[in-house]
Amino acid sequence: MTTVSKILVKNIVFAIVFLSGFFILGVTGLKTYVDHQHDTHRQQILSHAENFTGEQANEFSQLLMKSYEYDSLEVKDASGKVVDSYDRKPVNYAYLATLIHAEKPIQVNAKPLQARVLYTLNQDHLFSWFNALSLFILAVTIFMVIAGTLLTSKMTTIANNKASEKIAQAIADEIKLAIDNQQDIEQFQLPSAFSEVNRVIQQLKEFIATKLTSTEALKQTAYVDPLTGLSNRNSFAEFFNAYAKHTRGSGFGVLFITRCTELRVINKVHGYQEGDRYLCQVANILRKQIQNVEGASLFRLNGSDFATFIPNVTLKASQSYADELTGLFNEYQVLADIDSVAYTGIVNFEVQRPLGELLALADTAISIAETKHKNSWYIQSYEEMEQSAAVGYGSQSWGKEIDYVIEHQNVSLLTQLIQPNARNNKIYHEVLARFTNTSGEQMPTASFIAMAEKLDKIILIDRLVIEKVLSEIRNKNLTEQSFGINLSSRSIHDEHFMIWLERRLLRDKDICSRLVFEVSEFGLQQNVKDSIYFINMVHRAGAKVCVEHFGVGITSFKFFRELSPDYVKMDGSYTRDIENDKNNQYFLRLMIDLAHRMSIKVLAEGVETQEEKHAFDEILVDGCQGYYIGKPEGI
Repeated sequence: MTTVSKILVKNIVFAIVFLSGFFILGVTGLKTYVDHQHDTHRQQILSHAENFTGEQANEFSQLLMKSYEYDSLEVKDASGKVVDSYDRKPVNYAYLATLIHAEKPIQVNAKPLQARVLYTLNQDHLFSWFNALSLFILAVTIFMVIAGTLLTSKMTTIANNKASEKIAQAIADEIKLAIDNQQDIEQFQLPSAFSEVNRVIQQLKEFIATKLTSTEALKQTAYVDPLTGLSNRNSFAEFFNAYAKHTRGSGFGVLFITRCTELRVINKVHGYQEGDRYLCQVANILRKQIQNVEGASLFRLNGSDFATFIPNVTLKASQSYADELTGLFNEYQVLADIDSVAYTGIVNFEVQRPLGELLALADTAISIAETKHKNSWYIQSYEEMEQSAAVGYGSQSWGKEIDYVIEHQNVSLLTQLIQPNARNNKIYHEVLARFTNTSGEQMPTASFIAMAEKLDKIILIDRLVIEKVLSEIRNKNLTEQSFGINLSSRSIHDEHFMIWLERRLLRDKDICSRLVFEVSEFGLQQNVKDSIYFINMVHRAGAKVCVEHFGVGITSFKFFRELSPDYVKMDGSYTRDIENDKNNQYFLRLMIDLAHRMSIKVLAEGVETQEEKHAFDEILVDGCQGYYIGKPEGI
């Protein structure tokens, strides 16, 4: 309740008490006055009666009527006969007359006349005066309540404001004194006179501390990568703007964008935990490279990209840093036994240009670097871009390398076992293709496939891999094993590829039953009609189909009932912490049960530990693939 409301309620209560007292005293006084008036009038009647005889009762009545005002009058003679009577109706202010019993007739025996008089005096003038006075008092009281409330609230507000100002000034003086004396804010206390304020200040300290902790946590989430502990893309964007403002556009340096091109392959083959270790190791290498470089900063931009800024260095001088970085990556590649580590694009850090333009230029440099030797780098300048249209040079280089692979069939094959559980026989080995460039060095598989998709050469690559697999099976007499071949969504939706594939499978019909074609869930969803045609054709030829990366999209089992695949391979994200995540186990158990009802086998990928393998066995998965099960080996 507000201050004004409280004062108003208080004033109304006082007004009610005052009006009640006034009314009680007023009515009591009025009754006393009327009683006195009756006593006086009785004496007057008796006095007049002495001047009349018994036969003059009528004249006596007329005298009373002329001399006084009555509401009613009745005169009876000695025999009880009514000599005269008067009755005025309606009676004014009847409620007041009733309240003080003034409406009851008063009887007077006039002995000299031997007559009896019954009367009620007219009190209109008295009651009118009392009524007017009451209304006046009521109006004054209401006015006083309203005016008093407004005035009191105003005065209270002014007084409170003055008091607040004095208290605030006193607190401010104490805080200023504490600051001047360099007192620790955590130990700050006001004098004992402000004990309640001290209590609130303590609560405020706790509240601020909690908020600061929450703010720091949010800042960590918004600006720090939780895996590597490096500043993230948001922080990089703020750094770029702050650096441009601080140097007023005159600052210079170089920007290294390092891409971990093997992340996707490592996640798929060795599992996500190994992928995280790979990213952390790359981050540590980048930290080591700049630890003695003044002003250098390192950021993780996204899943596979890192940004390194080295100030006050030219592109030419940056080559020594790039060579050192390649050497560190080569050492890690040997220790980790992986195909490559990362590729780096280098550009001038020109703050007058938009950040997106810098990153796009660095991306072009990475594309060119990937066509060279392992873990290489490439410097891309704006001058080179403007003079030779270098924006497309990365794509042109990739195009040449892809054409070289297709022409010379520079593809090698590895296989990774998918181990069945105790209830099943053999399932199959997944085929992993590796591609070699013109220099005889292996190129990053994920980047190669992505560029083949971009340059519309993926169908030729899929045909090359299929031919290579069939040739290896035939030449090495591997007819007792089954092999899974990855196909792109573009290939299965291409009419000419489908015609070629059907004819090719029919040529080696004895091998077809040992083939499993893996297609992503997303790829099948792109064109349901073509996907159904593809699966039906593969089944007619005697081969099988596996839907990989299952569970990432929102595909329903009704969709799979229409497609009728032979296997679904759960996305590797479901493998993470499967042994501890009961909700994930329940979800997977439900999906496995539904798949089994439709005669579809369920596979798990990215299995890295014995605990994960045991958890999948418990929920009756049909097969497991991952680093714990087996590393990729030559076919």
